[in-house]
Amino acid sequence: MKPVYIFDAIRTPIGNFGGSLSNVRADDLAAHTIKELIKRNNKTDWEHVEDVILGCANQAGEDNRNVARMALLLAGLPFSIGGETINRLCSSGLAATINAYRAISLGDGDLFITGGDLKIAIGTGLNLDVTINPDFSNVEVDDVITNLTRFEITL
Repeated sequence: MKPVYIFDAIRTPIGNFGGSLSNVRADDLAAHTIKELIKRNNKTDWEHVEDVILGCANQAGEDNRNVARMALLLAGLPFSIGGETINRLCSSGLAATINAYRAISLGDGDLFITGGDLKIAIGTGLNLDVTINPDFSNVEVDDVITNLTRFEITL
């Protein structure tokens, strides 16, 4: 297997509910991060990126489509680069990096951009009036604003 390396890591600021980042769209924030990655690594040929993979646990509201694809285009990367959004709940960002590791080690590309993209501030806009599978009819949703991924499920 081919050796795989992480050559840079960037983190956005952590905001507060209703704080200064609450009006910034998740795809714009991800695009800003990708632009900074490009700026900091200006000797990299970014046209050789095989894929941008972002994990997003709360695909609702502004995150409801392929946020990785939207972010890479907003960051100015070529249209020819693929974008994939995955959902593994709280480990989505880590799963994105693991997927890129697997692809590189198996020869399916040499350069990937990975990360996590989740904006909890949109939690109040969630539409929880959905049809639940009857096997999960006894699901109780905890406080949606503070804990979007915790469900008490008894089968």
